[in-house]
Amino acid sequence: MPEPADRPRRGRQRGVHRHHHDRGHGRAITVAAAALRTLGSSSVLVRTPSADAGAVTTYESAGFPARREVRDRYREA
Repeated sequence: MPEPADRPRRGRQRGVHRHHHDRGHGRAITVAAAALRTLGSSSVLVRTPSADAGAVTTYESAGFPARREVRDRYREA
């Protein structure tokens, strides 16, 4: 049975295996995620490490705005 249209949904994490980088797969996934907005999604969010300049550029070129950086918690070794 399909979920009601007004119920929030969470997508799964997507990524491209390192052996398939630089072939446009990440861009295709990102463009598909951005298209969800035109299909009625109230919001679409992507996350990536800010150090991954290629991913940040891909997301921004697909229309996802950059937001403030949120650091993970960590301990000194």
